[in-house]
Amino acid sequence: MHDCLTDPIARTRRFHRAVTTESGVLDSSFLGRGRPLGPARVLNAIGHGRQDVADIRAFLRLDSGLMSRLLRGLEDEGLITLHSAPNDARRRLATLTDAGAAEFAAYESLSDAQVSGILNRHARPEALLAAMDIVATALGIDRTEIVETPPTDPRAIACLTAYYDELAQRLATGFDVSLSADPEAQDMTPPRGAFLLALSDGMPIGCVGLKATDKGYAEVKRLWTAPAARGMGLAKRLMDQLEARARTLGITRLRLDSNSALLEAIAMYRKAGWTEIDRFNDDPYPDHFFEKAL
Repeated sequence: MHDCLTDPIARTRRFHRAVTTESGVLDSSFLGRGRPLGPARVLNAIGHGRQDVADIRAFLRLDSGLMSRLLRGLEDEGLITLHSAPNDARRRLATLTDAGAAEFAAYESLSDAQVSGILNRHARPEALLAAMDIVATALGIDRTEIVETPPTDPRAIACLTAYYDELAQRLATGFDVSLSADPEAQDMTPPRGAFLLALSDGMPIGCVGLKATDKGYAEVKRLWTAPAARGMGLAKRLMDQLEARARTLGITRLRLDSNSALLEAIAMYRKAGWTEIDRFNDDPYPDHFFEKAL
């Protein structure tokens, strides 16, 4: 018999039971609004901007039959309207009615209150949130989207701020972005460069920038993944996609710099075929320099 305190299966199944009970999966009236969790989740997806029925179905991992029944139920309640996309009659779109918007707002308020109650039970809510981040990221890692955004996007800025804060803690010298070779936003914007963001259910959990130069190469800048996402291959996905994007921009040579304190990053670059080269900039923070031909 396995020790229940160390058995991974027993511990995982306990977690499943706790989440199922707390989230109201089995309730016939989720959050007391008169319908189970299924239609409430569809309503939530539409309220958060997902209108394409196929997109909603893929996002919630529903089969087409169940999706049709849930949409029909919400439509019968007068909470949504269904119509064809203006430019493609094959695509169906779902839109909240005024009653649907009010119901969505009620769910949001009740959900926020439920979350506050859960966090207030723990003496260290930040530790609880960190654990939730790890679980949510691990469960959704295969559905993580990598999208291109301007580096001035608020989600990009949030990632960059977290990156700078981490460097300040990890580097022996600390880190002041005003002293580093901080790339200009336009150098990481098409057609010169690009900025990629990793999104897990809408939450930014990683980023990387492609900075244009006029020196015969482009630079990889600001590669960062959230602590909860590390060890799951996300940094490599970001780098692979950045290299592919560089090729579409006609870039044939990449360079990057790093610091000895970032052991994981340096190991990844070496494994991915990057070659160490001499210093190529006067940034005070890096002490390792790499190049890769595409």
